[in-house]
Amino acid sequence: MVEPENDTITEDEAALYDRQIRLWGLDAQKRLRGSRMLLVGLRGVGAEICKNVVLCGIKTLTLMDHTTVTEDDMFSQFLICKDSIGKNRAEASMERTKELNPNVQIIVDTANVKDKPKEFFLSFDLVCLTCCDSETLLKLNDICHENKIKFLATDVFGYYGYMFSDLGEHDFVEEKTKLIKHEPKAQGDTNKKQKKEETETIMVKKSAKFCCLKAALTVDWTTETSSKRLKRLSSVYFLTQIFLKFREIYNRDPSSEHLEEDSRNLIKLKDEVMKNLQVDTAKVADDFTKFCMGELSPACAVVGGIVGQEVIKAFSGKDTPHNNFFFFDGTEGSGIVDQIGSDQ
Repeated sequence: MVEPENDTITEDEAALYDRQIRLWGLDAQKRLRGSRMLLVGLRGVGAEICKNVVLCGIKTLTLMDHTTVTEDDMFSQFLICKDSIGKNRAEASMERTKELNPNVQIIVDTANVKDKPKEFFLSFDLVCLTCCDSETLLKLNDICHENKIKFLATDVFGYYGYMFSDLGEHDFVEEKTKLIKHEPKAQGDTNKKQKKEETETIMVKKSAKFCCLKAALTVDWTTETSSKRLKRLSSVYFLTQIFLKFREIYNRDPSSEHLEEDSRNLIKLKDEVMKNLQVDTAKVADDFTKFCMGELSPACAVVGGIVGQEVIKAFSGKDTPHNNFFFFDGTEGSGIVDQIGSDQ
């Protein structure tokens, strides 16, 4: 848990953050104010996360993206202008990001996250990755897990989206309502009116343990316990691994420009991924290829909203975090939280 900063919140900050201070308390806001976050990937879902964490008032946000703005960004990335096509995504997003909250320090890094040494990540309290392949996700999650840096990974593929969270050993507090007990009435009390039950809100300390990404993606689904869970497990869990495999092989995401070719390759990858996991391919219907092209802004808003919420929980130490997956299926309009991995 990030410790609250020693200095007091100014009057201007108290006015700016008034509603959220009332919601999660002054100490939680101070922890947010002292937090440093790295956000990798400034496409649609990255823009949503950026907006949410900047508005809540963290100390420093580093925007990292080595890629350039394309026409497709105009459909889901609201932090960039139309004349930004061809410019670096992180640089193009900086101006509007700063306008959201001048109290947050915004740092831009145009390097490829793959080229960063281990020491670079040690200065952050939380690392959030989007637009990364599975090799990068696993490597950086290991670094964060070993060094007690909170880690989130997320992406949106058409109608589908996911979030993975590894907060290590995370301490937090939860509000509980407690009934206030009154002394019994003395004999002879003629007041027969029953008083309304009174309650008070108390803070209960709790903790949660998270597993690393590798453990969450390499579950043995042939065991009796795991096989029973397959019936209620979201197919987006498997779709995520298919999309990440596609990104790893082709160095891009499925695109409507290559609809027929990408659809064929996705079906082949589905068979390969499901075979490696020893799960029946029928768990994922072949028609998923019709709904996974590009980034849909509504899906980005939903997933980015969930990620922003989890960042606030992770920094503030307030409320129960999602442990450890969130899956969004826009074809069904459903979002599911599930715990998958060695510590489930």
